[in-house]
Amino acid sequence: MRIRVINPNTTAGMTAKIGEAARRVAAPGTEIVAVNPAAGPVSIESHYDEAVSVLGVLEEVRKGEAEGADGYVIACFGDPGLLAAREIAKGPVLGIAEAAMHAASFVTTGFSVVTTLTRTCVIAEHLVERYGMTPFCRKVRGTDIPVLDLEDTGTRAFATIVEECRRAVAEDRCGAVVLGCAGMADLVAAVQREAGVPVIDGVAAAVKLVEALVGLGLGTSKHGDLAWPMPKPYAGSLGHLAPVARGL
Repeated sequence: MRIRVINPNTTAGMTAKIGEAARRVAAPGTEIVAVNPAAGPVSIESHYDEAVSVLGVLEEVRKGEAEGADGYVIACFGDPGLLAAREIAKGPVLGIAEAAMHAASFVTTGFSVVTTLTRTCVIAEHLVERYGMTPFCRKVRGTDIPVLDLEDTGTRAFATIVEECRRAVAEDRCGAVVLGCAGMADLVAAVQREAGVPVIDGVAAAVKLVEALVGLGLGTSKHGDLAWPMPKPYAGSLGHLAPVARGL
């Protein structure tokens, strides 16, 4: 089984970290291909960053389809381009926010999300509603840690995340914490020891769920709104992205 794990930003160090986290949990025989787009934002910290990153995500899914990928993980907590990626992929495509929230709901009646910049909390809150997680999610908490600070182990990022997770457990009465950034993937075990509750990293959760779906023989439905995009020409520099006729 080959799973393409897509970091939607262009920071190679973060892609390597995400790939390592994915490989730690992958089953024997699962090949993890960790990639990032060649162009786009170095970090995703706003609606604008997300919107610009989507074309890079779709390019990586197109490459994966050509290379025979069995499934995909979009490794950004905003799940940018998730439904569009599903339209052009035969296998399952999971976003890490979607995967982490559902995994958390399996092990607790209430979880909180601890993420990076407070300005991005609304993005996670919108996903909570979209994924039907409102009954489970107690709170989305920002730490005001810039995403790229997670690349520097000499910063106070880890201590800040641990402190916020402890605060979530004490104040939100949550039974688990979801880490709201793929750049936190390497911190999950240490944070869990400090917080004393299950801590869910969406990269790991998404990899295991993609493995399960592929193992069940399930791919993305091509009936209805996730059917292959209708063939039509695209103008200008986006011409190479124009959908072509596809069969099931």
